[in-house]
Amino acid sequence: QVQFVESGGGLVQPGGSLTLSCVGSTKIFSITTMAWYRQAAGKQRELVAAITFGGVANYADSVKGRFTISKDNAKNTIYLQMNSLKPEDTAVYYCNAVPLMAWGQGTQVTVSS
Repeated sequence: QVQFVESGGGLVQPGGSLTLSCVGSTKIFSITTMAWYRQAAGKQRELVAAITFGGVANYADSVKGRFTISKDNAKNTIYLQMNSLKPEDTAVYYCNAVPLMAWGQGTQVTVSS
């Protein structure tokens, strides 16, 4: 069973930046699409960004131009660089594979002044 551990969240002011990391327990990142999801309080979990095993990235319209997904296959790690953060980006952020596997604990991102 693959396990994901997310980190890097925190409290940041609007307009600030954060970089999230997700480490997997196996070398899955080089053979499947990986993605970042987020779930705000009272809302459904949504896809934020995805990166194929070949490195092609796609983004939700709400984060396009502000967020960048990347990966390091050697480290079994994917990243989410988040710039120009807005209060509506506040959520718990998770990583997972496509198709979905077991969810990790996620990392809380709070954007507030």
